[in-house]
Amino acid sequence: MKNIILAEDHKVIRYGLKMLLESTNEYKVIYDAGNGQEVLNALDQGLQVDLIVSDIGMPVMDGIAMIKALKENQCEVPVLIISMLEDDSHLYQAIGAGAKGFLTKSVDADELFFALSRIISGERYICSGLSIKIIDKVIESTFLTANKMHDSDFSSREIEILQLIGQGLTNAEMADKLFISRRTVEGHRQSLIDKTGAKNTAVLMRFAYTKGIIN
Repeated sequence: MKNIILAEDHKVIRYGLKMLLESTNEYKVIYDAGNGQEVLNALDQGLQVDLIVSDIGMPVMDGIAMIKALKENQCEVPVLIISMLEDDSHLYQAIGAGAKGFLTKSVDADELFFALSRIISGERYICSGLSIKIIDKVIESTFLTANKMHDSDFSSREIEILQLIGQGLTNAEMADKLFISRRTVEGHRQSLIDKTGAKNTAVLMRFAYTKGIIN
């Protein structure tokens, strides 16, 4: 049986997680804390555990600060973050600080127990929902890098169109501003998409910002 410290400031959530973790008889929550400082205090008093399961947002000391403090104290106990925050910026902060895993609270029990087994085995684990988002970003970034272009690859009119799209103008508004037909604007817009391989306007704009074509 693996011993766990559970850090979660919401008592109802903490109780529910504790019941779930102990439901398989493979894990035992031997200490539950309301913040990161309580975790550090318990370890300083000699508590021996195999894993720390922690939230990020907690009073006194949050999960990220706790992980950094554990690292400074050369504590080798792995930390699994379980958070309501589903944006990847908090994932990067947690993993950068030294967390071995990151789950959102929307994961099911099967994924939770899979993550626990991987981390206790010495591996890392990021929940599938966030992993897919990261893979999508990597693919998009790789695509843009593989399709590097320069200002010279665009006509002056295409650069004008890019800049106006960046300002939020519609095709009709661009046509009026440039004294050209709406169909001509649509043609330039399609040409830009074809040249960059962008799947939509958002990707096209990201490309233009990345290349410094628009500011």
